Amino acid sequence: MSTWSIPYGRSSLTFSLPDDANVTLLEPRPTRLDGVETDPDTALAHPLGSPRLEALASGKRDVVIVVTDATRACPDHLLVPPMLRALERSGVPDEAVTLLVAVGAHRASTEAEKREKLGDAIVDRYRVIDHDGADPDQLVKVLDGPGGHPFLVNRRAVEADLLLSTGIVEPHQYAGFSGGAKTVAIGCAGENIIAYTHGPAMIDLPGTRLANLATNPFQQAVREVARAAGLDFVANAVLGPGGELAAVSYGAAEPVHDALAAVASALMTVDIPHQYDVAIAGVGYPKDENLYQTSRAASYLQFAPTPVVRPGGTIIIPATCHEGAGKGAGEQRFAATMRATGGPAEIIAHARAQGIKPGEQRAYVMAQVLAGARVVIVGAADPVAIEAMGFATALTIEAAVNEAMTDGAAPEIVVIPHALTTLPIVREEPATLLT
Repeated sequence: MSTWSIPYGRSSLTFSLPDDANVTLLEPRPTRLDGVETDPDTALAHPLGSPRLEALASGKRDVVIVVTDATRACPDHLLVPPMLRALERSGVPDEAVTLLVAVGAHRASTEAEKREKLGDAIVDRYRVIDHDGADPDQLVKVLDGPGGHPFLVNRRAVEADLLLSTGIVEPHQYAGFSGGAKTVAIGCAGENIIAYTHGPAMIDLPGTRLANLATNPFQQAVREVARAAGLDFVANAVLGPGGELAAVSYGAAEPVHDALAAVASALMTVDIPHQYDVAIAGVGYPKDENLYQTSRAASYLQFAPTPVVRPGGTIIIPATCHEGAGKGAGEQRFAATMRATGGPAEIIAHARAQGIKPGEQRAYVMAQVLAGARVVIVGAADPVAIEAMGFATALTIEAAVNEAMTDGAAPEIVVIPHALTTLPIVREEPATLLT
């Protein structure tokens, strides 16, 4: 038996695989690239496509910094302090600064999460509040959306004298890469924006794919929203597999995003020779706190340019899922849709006929994955709740692998410790999987 390790919660799981299994380990490339800045203060002093922050902040008396929520591994505790020091040097008083947590359609962040994301010193010194997309008084129109539906964004952000944001740049199923405009355009949006950008009509477009920016209609939409909202300056980072800063950049949203997406692509895109029978995909904290986020590991693998797992194969994801499906409105819609009778085919058909509400897009995507592959969650806090949403569960990775070996043949297994930041590219012509 060979021994392997994979992230699980804030720690890891060690597991064994049969000696006769054909096992491939897939990891991002080493994180040190020539000519890539990893020091936040140095990057802030040399912004991309923008004057220095001190110049932008001069004379401003209402500054909003939009920061990521607890579901994102963005190192806000490293990205925000240099911006705050620049604001202080420009004469912006503490009371003029608001940090706005971009929760999108997720639940509000807790005090403990704010302190973990930003640090006690920032939370104690500055105003830190959550976006609430369900409160109409918090929203203001920035654009007319399709069908005359107004696109609304957080009023405090839009009406600020200076609007800044943070973000993590990594593969994203719809946006191509996360970060850039998305923290404001989605994280601080009203439901119309989220429903439009995350609906079947958008998701089904061929350009709405992982690692695609140039021809991605989702990305084009969020950039248009962020421009209309007045996003002035961003701090974005790319992380290595150990959570270290692999690259950091400050400046105008689109140049920063384009530059760091190129870095992320170089680090995270990995060639594989063929599809596999079984994928063991790591997520870890904070994504594996709930099934909504955990399930991204499966959909990222199967919505890669070519699905990583063969039709009828198995995706095994160790995840704590302490919050079950998740506690936010979007997560609860995901759970309710996954529990609906009729299985994946009905979920897909209903979404395409009736559209979706924010959160339901994850059910639409996962229904397409489950139509062609089995997804097993290992080590969930409440396996009964996970099974009620159409996923299989197992107590151990070994048990999940044994169950996948139904014909007795030694399987081809790929182990991907960091499945959300590893983009496998299959270099063969496979059978199609997705509906």
